[in-house]
Amino acid sequence: MTNDLINKYDLRVPRYTSYPTAPHFNEGVNGAVYKKWLSELPQGTPLSLYFHIPFCDEMCWFCGCYTKIVKRYDPVKEYLGALLAEIDLVADALPGRFSAKHLHWGGGSPTMLKGEDWLAIMTKLRDRFDVTDDAEVAVELDPRTATEDYVRELQLAGVNRASIGVQSYEPKVQEAINRIQPYETTKQVIEWLRAHDITRINMDLMYGLPFQDTAEIERMVDLTVDLQPNRIALFGYAHVPWMKSHQKLIKEETLPDAAERWKQFTLAVERLKALGYVQIGFDHFAHPDDSMANAVETGELHRNFQGYTTDSAPAMLGFGASAIGYLPQGYVQNEQPLKAYSQAIYSGVLPAARGIELSADDKLRRDIIERIMCDLTVDLADVCKAHDFEVSTLTDDVAKLAPLSADGICTVDDTRITVSEDGRPFVRLVASAFDAYLGSGQGRHSKAV
Repeated sequence: MTNDLINKYDLRVPRYTSYPTAPHFNEGVNGAVYKKWLSELPQGTPLSLYFHIPFCDEMCWFCGCYTKIVKRYDPVKEYLGALLAEIDLVADALPGRFSAKHLHWGGGSPTMLKGEDWLAIMTKLRDRFDVTDDAEVAVELDPRTATEDYVRELQLAGVNRASIGVQSYEPKVQEAINRIQPYETTKQVIEWLRAHDITRINMDLMYGLPFQDTAEIERMVDLTVDLQPNRIALFGYAHVPWMKSHQKLIKEETLPDAAERWKQFTLAVERLKALGYVQIGFDHFAHPDDSMANAVETGELHRNFQGYTTDSAPAMLGFGASAIGYLPQGYVQNEQPLKAYSQAIYSGVLPAARGIELSADDKLRRDIIERIMCDLTVDLADVCKAHDFEVSTLTDDVAKLAPLSADGICTVDDTRITVSEDGRPFVRLVASAFDAYLGSGQGRHSKAV
């Protein structure tokens, strides 16, 4: 990839963990609409459940998530009470008892919960939902605050997958992003997890951080692979200080330019592949015997707010402040301010604040974008037929691919769109050709690479 092309495509586009994307949600989807949508959910629909814990004990300056810094447990305890009450409100709105096969906790830092909190949540969930025996129960875990006793309590609560945020092992980089986490700390927590039968391990790495260079990236990849995680996510740091004011604490002159980011990304990708990991989409990697690697082979890979996933549930219910969920009718996002979230719940109202109802065109484009993001190829005629659309509906969208095709990023063969291997890092750009909303809100997205 030449520097000219790197600079040409150094653009901000969505990550497409949903379509339409969150900047296009509106206040027309509120608690009453959400309640109606829940009541219409067909019996037997398998569910995925997501829980947002919006607390940390200190702010990582690179973070783009919704979180609050707390030094006491009391706010966490109060929040837990509201979360448990929300579970009851949602379960009451459903037209019966539903099963859940995927449960995921994110943040913030779910590690802010105490061991007994996990037991309380899981007891409540099993009381209101049929959590399947083979359910994946995944938790984002901060190694800096975890102890072996805490890991043991997670295992007792039924947790069987842990996602470990690393970002970088280099002390200078860690200091620049305000996240001091020695390699030995991460290694110790992973050993505890495996000792207590939590053997499915994900790890998150980042490139494009302050002071990073290719030598540090190679060392980071090698140290991570030594820990033998099942899955690895490789994220490019998104510097958006106009959206996240704490990112202003990162000095822009310490950040790599587009060409250096590209070098870091390509080195990490090639190194991970050389060490035996299968590339998933554009930024995930899986051990060859992991279910995600198998999903790529069978065409059953999906994409949701956790990124690439094997979760095929047609409905995800989001719990907690700012949590996003989806149902067949559309997307729903909860109130973000903690006070507004709690007030809604204790008033007996579902805390939905915004979202979007999906049109037939939205559903068509969502499926096209997901297949491009997951499979790197899509037959537009097949997807249009499944949605009862004429393929000519997409003529103008296909025309947008002409420059990408000319630069070798994708090919257009009749109705078949295919992302080239060299174009894989730019798959979001190919997908964006089918995004009918992209004309507004572009500045709110991260760079393509």
